[in-house]
Amino acid sequence: MPPLSAQIGGILTACALLATVPHQYGAGQAFAIIAAMLLVGAVTLFSLTARLSRLAFVVVGLLLVAWAAVTRTDWAEATLTATTRGGFVIALFTALSALRSAAIGSQAILDCGRFLARQPPGRRYLALTVGGHLFGLILLYGSISLLGSLAAESTAREADGDLRRHRLRRMLVAIQRGFASTLCWSPMGLSIAVAMTVVQGASWPKAVPFCLVSSALMIGIGWLLDTIFKPQLSAPPPPRAVETDSWLLRLRPLLALLGIVVGSTLALHVATGVAVTGAVMTVVPLIAMTWILILPPAPGGRGATLASRVGQFATRELAGYSGEIILLFMAGFIGSLGSFLLVPVMQAHGPDLSAVPSLLILAALVWIIPLTGQIGMNPILAVSLLVPLLPTPAALGIHPTALVTAITGGWALSGNTSPFTASVLLVGRLGGVDARHAGMRWNGLYALVTGAALTLWVLIAATLL
Repeated sequence: MPPLSAQIGGILTACALLATVPHQYGAGQAFAIIAAMLLVGAVTLFSLTARLSRLAFVVVGLLLVAWAAVTRTDWAEATLTATTRGGFVIALFTALSALRSAAIGSQAILDCGRFLARQPPGRRYLALTVGGHLFGLILLYGSISLLGSLAAESTAREADGDLRRHRLRRMLVAIQRGFASTLCWSPMGLSIAVAMTVVQGASWPKAVPFCLVSSALMIGIGWLLDTIFKPQLSAPPPPRAVETDSWLLRLRPLLALLGIVVGSTLALHVATGVAVTGAVMTVVPLIAMTWILILPPAPGGRGATLASRVGQFATRELAGYSGEIILLFMAGFIGSLGSFLLVPVMQAHGPDLSAVPSLLILAALVWIIPLTGQIGMNPILAVSLLVPLLPTPAALGIHPTALVTAITGGWALSGNTSPFTASVLLVGRLGGVDARHAGMRWNGLYALVTGAALTLWVLIAATLL
């Protein structure tokens, strides 16, 4: 059990989601303020038992508040805006965690993952990277934990150590790259949520066709490189049993869940006009609760089962994510307040970015985000801090969609390479290597080739829009 302070923090985090949803429908700024204050309390409680690496972000945030109070008369309003920005990120994270909690224990979902991990070498990479993409839409980086564990389980039976090591590495990078490709377009990803917030005039329905091309490039290049650079084994692999299960039968539960989530989200978005992220915050927890209700109940009935699961989600699972919640909240907070403080400094003393060619700025964004990830800057922090320093898309003479495509492409590259992201840390732990090895040794060439392709695509998209 987490400590009591963390359990209370988890309850406050869940309540913050309930306060954020009405604000998404225009219920008033008071709801956003309530959610922000609840999360300030949650982060304070989580900080009592947090690691020093997480507390460092809290300290930086407090120093920025002090800097703002000394130098700006409107510091209180800017601090509140930064707090609500961090609260928005955590509300989306909480909603998606609820669905992950309901789905990850499903036997049908586990069977689907095992089916993908059993595929023969000729199609295993493509099966796992597409599977990592589909699972990532629902489970976020929980897809890496689930599929990666199943991959480790399937390779543990290999007697040849060399074969086992190569096979596990290829399976893990396939899963990771599939998950990272969702960051280009998924309405349930933090990348799209933050990009829609910081890019003036951005619209997910307008951006998604271009972002889907980015995702397809990432999947296709990964498969091509895996095919070209197959490892040389000292002995031929042993024969494997032919997989006879039907793809449609095994993938049907996952595809049905995806169809329900995406279809319901888009239907609510079209019917009400609420932002896609607001629709996600509404629909996803309801689907998670419905899933729990249709499963066989525990003693006491379905109502008692649902209440118990909701309580466990708040006091155990959200409390267990305390480090991630601190990091995500403070990344949004620091990025928002930091850009507020730096914009006038840049205007007075920095270079005139409006004179820089807009295509050069777009190309640079694809690379700056993963490069800052190498020095510990979370993509939320990098995007929230750097993008507001740029001129607006209108001032640059580019369509907002081109800027969103560049941001999400760079974010996805960071998800493959930064040793400070949860995805790379998970892959390193499952593969028995350190995170920097998993990020750069396993994905370095992939990042270079994919980054070049994404840069070219962003420039093409900018000229088409």
